[in-house]
Amino acid sequence: MAEADGEVAVRDPDAVVQEIETTRENLARTIDALTDRVSPGNVARRTLAKVREEASRPQVQMVGGAVVLVTAAVIAIGIWRRRR
Repeated sequence: MAEADGEVAVRDPDAVVQEIETTRENLARTIDALTDRVSPGNVARRTLAKVREEASRPQVQMVGGAVVLVTAAVIAIGIWRRRR
């Protein structure tokens, strides 16, 4: 590296090699983490887990039950009216 006065700083070559290796390992871990995060299979698994978690909430189950009841009532009324 160049110093402010134009002289080159002397660094231990082994220290430079070690720094490069450390940087390479950190970069490899970062790339692996990003690959894991954006993998379609992993994204689908995380999304499914979130949906299951939300569906297990009592409020959501009550709303789902109400939707089923209303749908069944509409179908029953439709069938009843056609038979008349």
